[in-house]
Amino acid sequence: MKTFKTLALACSLLTLGLATSCNDKEFLDVPPRGAISDEQINNAENIEKQVIAAYSQLGNDGFTAPFTSLWPYGNLRAGDAYKGGGGTGDVDAFHFYETFSYNRPDIGNTDEVWFRLYIGVGRANDALRRLNAISDAAMPNRKVRQGEVRFLRAHFYFILKTLFDRVPYIDETVEVADYNTVSNVALTSDQVWDKIAADFQFAVDNVPANQPEVGRANQLSAKAYLAKTRLYQAYKQNADHSVASIDQAKLQEVLKLTNEIIGSSRYSLYPDFGNNFQSNHDNGAESVFAIQFSKNDGTPKGRIQQGNKLNYPMNAEFGCCGFHQPSQNLVNSFKTDANGLPMFANFNTSGDLQTALDFNLNPVDPRVDHTVAVPGHPWKYDPGFIFQQSWVRVPGIYGYFMSMKENVGPNDPSFQKEPPFMSSSKNWAVIRYADVLLWKAEALIELNRAAEALPIINDIRQRAQNSTALLRTSTGAPTSNYHIGLYPSTNWTPAYARQALRFERRLEFAMEGSRFFDLVRWGIAADYLTTYLNQEKTRRQYLQDARFTRGRDEYLPIPQNQINFSKGLYQQNPGW
Repeated sequence: MKTFKTLALACSLLTLGLATSCNDKEFLDVPPRGAISDEQINNAENIEKQVIAAYSQLGNDGFTAPFTSLWPYGNLRAGDAYKGGGGTGDVDAFHFYETFSYNRPDIGNTDEVWFRLYIGVGRANDALRRLNAISDAAMPNRKVRQGEVRFLRAHFYFILKTLFDRVPYIDETVEVADYNTVSNVALTSDQVWDKIAADFQFAVDNVPANQPEVGRANQLSAKAYLAKTRLYQAYKQNADHSVASIDQAKLQEVLKLTNEIIGSSRYSLYPDFGNNFQSNHDNGAESVFAIQFSKNDGTPKGRIQQGNKLNYPMNAEFGCCGFHQPSQNLVNSFKTDANGLPMFANFNTSGDLQTALDFNLNPVDPRVDHTVAVPGHPWKYDPGFIFQQSWVRVPGIYGYFMSMKENVGPNDPSFQKEPPFMSSSKNWAVIRYADVLLWKAEALIELNRAAEALPIINDIRQRAQNSTALLRTSTGAPTSNYHIGLYPSTNWTPAYARQALRFERRLEFAMEGSRFFDLVRWGIAADYLTTYLNQEKTRRQYLQDARFTRGRDEYLPIPQNQINFSKGLYQQNPGW
């Protein structure tokens, strides 16, 4: 823009001073400095860079609108976490998400996450236009790169679909100038899911089983994401987002895909659950697809996680900002009974786990100490670095627990200060192998084959049972009273199996950003969250006005800025 403005000013001066015409073709036919034409970009070397730019957008979120871990949308809205931070007005959009009743279409953070995700779509579309225009002879790996970019586009659309439901589907055939002419209700929900699935299927058909560069999508990661898409699509919902039916054919597709991934022997569960959340296990056996981060990479601050920068405690080694605090309800859910099984009915009414003593007196699932920072317990497996109550910013509002999975210790090689914030270059897992196993178990249960799901769920619990070596005090004693058992085959009815599967997903993926989306696809968000809020209001004063509205709050509102951008073409989600 600066070049053209300078040229216009030059023409004006010449017209006034010398009466020289600015219509002279030779004078105007000068390439703008700092700009390159499509012809210059459309070669194999530069198209490769366009593909990398699409990959880059995976981690280009910000702490006020994260879309890597999705913690404000998947954990705060699910009752697994409180907002935290300096109080309800500190990044107030997150408070509005958590309480539902204060949420609005004109919140800038909602608009920002929509915008950033569509930047990802736009980068993928731009790369695809160029890939479609070049020949295989000029770019022998063209089909592979097309598969990767369509995988990335589907990833961004998957998040958009689960956040907003009714989104405009724009592919590489739509000119940028026409983006605002594509309606967000032009396609049905099923049709949008099919578009997303088609991209993942194309990736399955065209990317290799093994990629020479870590971080690129491979055939099995594409199959996994396709399985996840079909699982979400299988739950057919009414207008109020209750489940009307479950598509058995889609479940069979999930089963086929997960069996192929499992049968490949490419992935396995880490021996210790905690390995998933340590930087020295990035891209290991359980990582099906992960967003790559880095430091000391030649850039001023490195490519570190931006979306989790608010989530470190307020102690000297860290310093900011105390967001994303596990809820009391979540912490209580890790309690186990005499058989080491979850307490489905009364985990939240049989006394709260609050102090270190409580965790010694009551049997708990070991995953609690991999997930939740408890006062008096070691922080991230360092027996000499004890989490203190004083590290919590406003305990009177949000309690004393903090989140641990996304964070690292101050001596971890991946740790990076970006004052006043903290972060790391640790990968963020989008799909891990435990997900694949539990998707298979879920499909089996909903296909009336619950007995086949039992050993899969027990494999997950067995791994949790074996995950106590890192959870030790300075004396070598277990940090908490760990007691976790396997489900027996007796009384393993379809209804009980479904309850066990859903509870297992909560424990396994707690604080990883997926819980709310599980509740929505199962069609139980309204009932579940109404019960949760009624109970939690007795613990947290700031939730007094919180209220989940069935048929509205399952999805975020379409941002008002986007409706304005479309000149009213986009239709608002119901209830807003």
